[in-house]
Amino acid sequence: MIKVVILAGGLGTRLAEETELKPKPMIEIGGKPILWHIMQSYAHYGVKEFFVALGYKGEVIKRYFCDYHNMSSDMTINLASGQVKKRKTDSEQWMVHLIDTGKDTLTGGRVKRLEPLLKGERFMVTYGDGVANINIRALLKFHQAQGCIGTVSAVRPPSRFGGLVLDGNKIAEFTEKPQIGAGWINGGFMVFEPGVFKYLQDDRSVLEIDALERLAQDRQLAAYRHDRFWQCMDTLRDKRLLEGLWEQERAPWKVW
Repeated sequence: MIKVVILAGGLGTRLAEETELKPKPMIEIGGKPILWHIMQSYAHYGVKEFFVALGYKGEVIKRYFCDYHNMSSDMTINLASGQVKKRKTDSEQWMVHLIDTGKDTLTGGRVKRLEPLLKGERFMVTYGDGVANINIRALLKFHQAQGCIGTVSAVRPPSRFGGLVLDGNKIAEFTEKPQIGAGWINGGFMVFEPGVFKYLQDDRSVLEIDALERLAQDRQLAAYRHDRFWQCMDTLRDKRLLEGLWEQERAPWKVW
C-alpha cells in the first residue's frame, strides 16, 4: 500500500500561543492532535503507513506515539511488583515512522531526506495542519490516470469571514467560513512519483517552489479539484472553528 509523508516540522509562528510548548501538528481538536485527525482520514481509505517528517519540537510527537499504545489500552498494575498486564487495546493498526529531518530544513528538504526510505515507489505528501474530506482512493485513481510526476489537491480557500443566510430582511442563520466560489489553492494531499526527487537538491529546497512550480512548467503537475470541505489551521480563529465543528458533531473531515 502507498506510503504517506506528513510534513510536521514547521514553527507555526501564527499560533505562538499554542506552539510555544508543542509543534503545530500536536495542537488538539476534540482532545486529539490534528496530526491524528489527518492520519485517520488516510487510514479510512486503507492507507496506514506514515512517515512523519519531524523538526521543531519533534520530541513531543515522538513521546505521543511512544505512549500511544499504553494510553489506548486497559491494564492491570501490580503496585508491589510493578508488573503491568495489558487487558485490551483500541490502538489503530498503523505503522508510524518518526524521522528527524532537521529543525531548519525546508519543506522540499524534508521530503528529500526521506528518499532512501520510500524505496522508489509512488508516495503521498501532505501538511501537518490541514484537514479535508478528500476521497483518497479517488485522488490516487485520478493521479494514475494523468500520467504526471505529481498531483496536488486543488481546494477552494475558506472565506476570512462568516456568512449570513437572509430571509427577506431578517437574518435566518449565520454560517461559519463558507468555501468561496472562485479561485483554487494548493490544499496538500499530494501524490508523487519518484521522479520528483530530481527537482529537490538539499535541505534548502522548497517543495512549493523547487518541485511544484518547476513540475508545472514541465507540464508534469496535475490538479485534483476538491470543492468540498478543506480547512488549514493557521490561526487561533481556525483552531476555534475546527474545535466548534467537532464539538457540534458537524466535522466534515470525520469520514471514519
